[in-house]
Amino acid sequence: MDHSGHGMDMDMDLPPFTLGRGLEFSFDAFFLIGCLLGLALYGWGVVRLRRRGDTWSAGRTVSFVIGVLSVALVMCTKLNDYGMVLFSVHMVQHMVISMLSPILLLLGAPVTLALRALPPAGRGRKGPREVLLMFLHSRYVRVVTHPAFTIPLFIASLYALYFTPLFDTLMGSKAGHIGMMVHFLAVGLVFFWPIMGVDPGPHRPGYVMRMLELFAGMPFHAFFGIALMMASEPMISTYAHPPASLGVDALQDQQWAGGIAWAFSEIPSVLVLIALVYQWYHSEQRAAKRADRAADRDGDRELEAYNAYLASLRARGQ
Repeated sequence: MDHSGHGMDMDMDLPPFTLGRGLEFSFDAFFLIGCLLGLALYGWGVVRLRRRGDTWSAGRTVSFVIGVLSVALVMCTKLNDYGMVLFSVHMVQHMVISMLSPILLLLGAPVTLALRALPPAGRGRKGPREVLLMFLHSRYVRVVTHPAFTIPLFIASLYALYFTPLFDTLMGSKAGHIGMMVHFLAVGLVFFWPIMGVDPGPHRPGYVMRMLELFAGMPFHAFFGIALMMASEPMISTYAHPPASLGVDALQDQQWAGGIAWAFSEIPSVLVLIALVYQWYHSEQRAAKRADRAADRDGDRELEAYNAYLASLRARGQ
């Protein structure tokens, strides 16, 4: 059964992979338009806030822009062409778009920006802002961002896709390939959204719970990589016979793919952990400041009450 898809026909004469060749521009209308649209909408939101005299963190803007560029990097370059015929290159695409891009995009707080930039529609009417708020508070969002849903989905995206014929079927058409990549990005966003806690959402677990959620998915990820590295034969038809022009052994390429999946599971863990510790530290600082302010206001009253208590003890003792 040949699942070579459209990629094989085009890429039969691809030269051996080098990073330079992989990073050359390669037109992909869907992702190019999507990335430009994302940047334009975010830029519109930031400009709108600035004109109103409101501030917006430059760090968030930089994070979002790098997040969008990371999607463009793996989808609008020759990495996308090589990813159709080399498992290792495909795995780089998958890891970046599902575990690095979502974290950077979420650190950009696009939902918060949208809620602040979109104008209210007025009484009794529904505009984009009201629709977004309804969506955020909907039962659907509550379900799809719950750890009981996100963690199994995150794990199933690896095992159910790669270890069944589904992957070969999707790789057989351009629409299938785009759909799969969009799915990877969506799963990453849904998985990391409640954990990052930057944008408003239905689930806001405490910091310890967020860390547990983060680490619940990662061992499965590492094990998936090890399973690919340990396999004694190519496991996916799409990549079983790489074009001769690439000069690549299919099994060795699969081992590289497994190594990439295994190594990559550590990167988001470290990034998210740093972000969480930073947020935790700042929330503790804010809580301490609030307590100090309360003590400044009420300190004298507490002292007077204590002195009165001592006086009453003395009176009783006489």
